[in-house]
Amino acid sequence: MRRTAAFGSAGALIAGTLIAGAIAAPAATADGRHHNGSEARGVQLAAARAARAGIDWADCPADWAIAAPIQCGWVTVPLDYARPDGKQIKIAVDRHVSTGTSGERQGALIYNPGGPGGSGMAFPKRIVTKNPLWANAAKAYDFVGFDPRGVGHSAPISCVDPQEFVKAPKADPVPDTEADKRAQRKLAAEYADGCAERSGDMLPHMTTPNTARDLDVIRAALGEKKLNYLGVSYGTYLGAVYGTLFPSHVRRMVVDSVVNPAKDNIWYQANLNQDIAFQKRWDDWKAWVAANDATFHIGTTPQKVEQEWLKLRAAAKKSPIGGVLGPAELIGFFQSAPYYDSAWAPTARTWSAYRAGDTQALIDAAAPDLSDTAGNIRSENSNAVYTAVECADAKWPTNWRTWDRDNTRLHQDHPFMTWANAWMNLPCATWQAKQQTPLNVRTGKGLPPVLIVQSTRDAATPYEGAVELHKRFKGSRLITEEGAGSHGVTGLVNSCINERVDSYLLTGKTDRRDVTCAPHATPKP
Repeated sequence: MRRTAAFGSAGALIAGTLIAGAIAAPAATADGRHHNGSEARGVQLAAARAARAGIDWADCPADWAIAAPIQCGWVTVPLDYARPDGKQIKIAVDRHVSTGTSGERQGALIYNPGGPGGSGMAFPKRIVTKNPLWANAAKAYDFVGFDPRGVGHSAPISCVDPQEFVKAPKADPVPDTEADKRAQRKLAAEYADGCAERSGDMLPHMTTPNTARDLDVIRAALGEKKLNYLGVSYGTYLGAVYGTLFPSHVRRMVVDSVVNPAKDNIWYQANLNQDIAFQKRWDDWKAWVAANDATFHIGTTPQKVEQEWLKLRAAAKKSPIGGVLGPAELIGFFQSAPYYDSAWAPTARTWSAYRAGDTQALIDAAAPDLSDTAGNIRSENSNAVYTAVECADAKWPTNWRTWDRDNTRLHQDHPFMTWANAWMNLPCATWQAKQQTPLNVRTGKGLPPVLIVQSTRDAATPYEGAVELHKRFKGSRLITEEGAGSHGVTGLVNSCINERVDSYLLTGKTDRRDVTCAPHATPKP
């Protein structure tokens, strides 16, 4: 799951003849409430049309910043699969063709980076940049990215003016008084209203099952009989839903840093569990900073590093740094450290430089750039999709007392992210569009072995999610990176993991048993 800082607090923080070989029958084992007869027929019809039409690949539009040899195109899907002849939307896709011989080629590998709200359009660049971790897979597969519905170039949605969305400083997400809570509740309700006003026709259809149906139409448009898929973070939940709705359409599936797919976890409980995991990884980072005090000069123990964080936070609350950085913006910046190991050293260096008198470095890293209108549009769109999908996928508590009770209790021992996370999700309490019941993720007939990869101390998607999906997808194999916590394991150098992902993608084979790998290298200061 993507986690940015809280919205209310921090602003910027997707009829025809079946074509042989491209269309498979609808999954008979799908959950009826999510894949009823009309929707199953609708996706089959849309896929047949897409298979006939194919994709008209061409150079990408100049303003997409995607250079040749990557190509771009469009796939048309129904807004509402129950009404496949109704309103249509276009899904943006791109690809880099495989680098191997015709004999080595195994089809297309489609990628989703997470979110909800993330764009996968950068995925083909892994071939352009000759990313060594993906060189073997690139010989076998075309790398295909896409903007999910509502994201980027695919019928983008919006909830508020992007320039207003990123303005800073926002209010401290940790409330001091009941008046602070009332102000945040008002902001969250206004945000929900803005989504309805600006994007109301899209909101009922911004669900993970619909994005999974879009994924199946993309598969057909590519001329692929079965799907090869790599999903990270929220992309694992998209993969889990796809595998449930279309089990016989899956060829290879790698899911990395897994959302717990249990129905009672989607999405309210998932965010509470995330707060606990973020605190654990925040504590890991503080211990690393303390161990490298000779470099950073912030504190010699984790407790002293925490004290310095609280001092920084309090000072920014009293007088925002540079007039734009308050506690909300600081959380938005510092949360990257518990998210990704690659941010450990840059975050600590920026903080260290600030303590040594370089205020501008922190401002440049953490403050919004109002001149970056394109970036601000992307940021607002991403947040809108995140909210729309999570609010549409499941029913949320509507009683404020539930939110107040749960987050007040959680904040006591897990203060780093709890209230910021609560305000970001609170628009779902007053959401105006229909909210669904989550899909019962499970194994269906024809589902092949799925490869699950997870670190034990992941902040954004706690380890229990991988264990739960492993139980639900019979025949799956779990690779555990013990003692590590960076989000997105397959993108890191760890031969124990990299070699197994390669082997699975190239041969379909997994180990006979689940595997535990040692952690990747600890970041250097």
